[in-house]
Amino acid sequence: MASIARITRFLTVGASALAVLAAPVPAFAQDNNDEARLRKLEAEVRALQRRVFPGSEGRYFEPEITGQPRQNQATVATPSTTAVTDILSRLDALESQIQRLTSQYEEGSFAVRELTARVEALENRGATSAALPAPSATGASRPSATSQGGTATPTPAAAARPDPARVAAVQAIAKPQTDDPGDDEYSYGFRLWEAGFYPEAQQQLTMFVERYPNHSRATYGRNLLGRAYLDDGKAKEAAPWFLRNYQADKAAARAGDSLLYLAETMIALDDQSRACIALAEFNETYPALSAGRLKSQYDANRRKVTCN
Repeated sequence: MASIARITRFLTVGASALAVLAAPVPAFAQDNNDEARLRKLEAEVRALQRRVFPGSEGRYFEPEITGQPRQNQATVATPSTTAVTDILSRLDALESQIQRLTSQYEEGSFAVRELTARVEALENRGATSAALPAPSATGASRPSATSQGGTATPTPAAAARPDPARVAAVQAIAKPQTDDPGDDEYSYGFRLWEAGFYPEAQQQLTMFVERYPNHSRATYGRNLLGRAYLDDGKAKEAAPWFLRNYQADKAAARAGDSLLYLAETMIALDDQSRACIALAEFNETYPALSAGRLKSQYDANRRKVTCN
């Protein structure tokens, strides 16, 4: 009986709603809110039908809710729409970042290719080998040759004796003794070079750059070692040191000097093509030096070659 009473009550409310729907609506058409009110009443009627005819399996109306209650459906739909919007925004941001990274990568690759080509152009195919010159002791003798009779015959180099006067002159050059051993080694090599003892300076400066590669004087030592070989008439041995000093740190104090001396070394080796490349690189990379401290040396080297 309670169920019958409840159904009767729902039918009464439904009839009231239908009566409202059946009422004339010209007055409602005058306002845009009337359409919303009609849709609300229709929704309430459909909801009332669902309550009155449970389990009707769609015979009286088209179901609007499937699976879960309307409240749960709204709760799930809102986060879903928000998540999709957020994903689209993040994808747009990622695409923009990828475009920027691609552009930066292409610019960096181009710069690396250009730099590599210029460095390769500076490398001497035969004169500037990658092998570093090994220090040689002054007065070192060559291996003895064995005669046909089995007797070891000393070579002229082995039979040579150091000049006592030269040895005394080298020993007369004092080695500095300060609280900076690295600077002392470099300064001693500089004094040997300045005095014209080039083989001794080569040995001393080679020891310095190998023992103190990170010293503040390292750029000076590598450059001066190349000059010690160049002044000794050994341009082939000088070139790797100038190139190494330039490539080690282009902003170092003697990097520009080494590049200019590399051009001078190429001139001594009769390689004008690489000499022109080194001179052009020097003028482009170190304009202040080419117009200032090293201007006279740069101009002199330019006059020795014909560059395009």
